[in-house]
Amino acid sequence: MAIWIIVLSVIGFIVMGIDKSRAIRHKWRIRERTLWILTIVGGGLGTFLGMMIWRHKIRKLHFVIGFAIFALMDGYFLLSAIYNFGTIHMKG
Repeated sequence: MAIWIIVLSVIGFIVMGIDKSRAIRHKWRIRERTLWILTIVGGGLGTFLGMMIWRHKIRKLHFVIGFAIFALMDGYFLLSAIYNFGTIHMKG
């Protein structure tokens, strides 16, 4: 689970940067649905961080709130997975 969240978060961060770059240059854009799917399946930390760093989609309240919620959930799952991994290996 931890690897999944980390990989998708890195991808989400990169995708947000690419979409911001394309928006600035008035080029073909990544669909909002794609950004949401990436966020929902485990990339919430990366897409939220990308949104804040690249200052992309920050005017859309549903993105700010939604991505923040999924980032918190992914953070919880990531910390739980790391904690449980450590607990299992310490016992045994």
